[in-house]
Amino acid sequence: MTDPSSSPEQPAQGGLGETLRTVVFAVLIALVIRTFAFEPFNIPSSSMVPTLLIGDFLFVSKYTYGYSDRGTFWGLPLFHGRLMETEEPHRGDVVVFKWPHDNSTDYIKRVIGLPGDTVQMKDGVLYINDKPVERAQLPEPLIERGEQEPQGITDYTEHLPDGPDHIIRKRDGIEPLDNTIAFLVPPHHYFMMGDNRDNSQDSRTEQVGYVPEENLVGKAQIVFFSLEEDTRFWEVWKWPWAVRWDRLLTRIK
Repeated sequence: MTDPSSSPEQPAQGGLGETLRTVVFAVLIALVIRTFAFEPFNIPSSSMVPTLLIGDFLFVSKYTYGYSDRGTFWGLPLFHGRLMETEEPHRGDVVVFKWPHDNSTDYIKRVIGLPGDTVQMKDGVLYINDKPVERAQLPEPLIERGEQEPQGITDYTEHLPDGPDHIIRKRDGIEPLDNTIAFLVPPHHYFMMGDNRDNSQDSRTEQVGYVPEENLVGKAQIVFFSLEEDTRFWEVWKWPWAVRWDRLLTRIK
């Protein structure tokens, strides 16, 4: 016998409408995270070898240096300067930034010169504020599995003043960017260089020059995935052999 005071059973919610709401909600959450927290990038060139390799996928923290219109809001001219800046870039940080010549193309390099610094290359040795940066030669170049040892290449541990030790790569002999003028970094700008010193378009060239603080996208934090060069991300059937397992979840320094 049915109790007349009880309400009828409510049908379960679901269907296409609920699915669409779930998808939209998930997309919005992902968009907020990508815009304000972490954004994924992949490495397409060898300018940061041996620190970063072609085929590395990494997360960049968008909040570390605060937010700018060029780095956060898809280039929309909503404001000038940076908002909610928690810290300034440190010498030695690996940073993604917008190419100053179009303010849209992503570059990744290491911060070498801070505002007010003098940066110069002399016979392949880096000078900061007229002092040579100490470096120690490695016994042999760093290579990945299956790679042949490169010829005419030397890797060094470079000791940046007030910055982290990191590995750089140099060709033997004198290369075009091994001797430069003395660059005086302007206020609110940064001097960027690639760790692969002789295979990097960076602040030593007119192609890049000084990088305005508004162009900073964020600090590279961690390699979350890595595939051998010439392997496409969607070629999942190659992953058991092409994934660089030892690079997964490694911090960038």
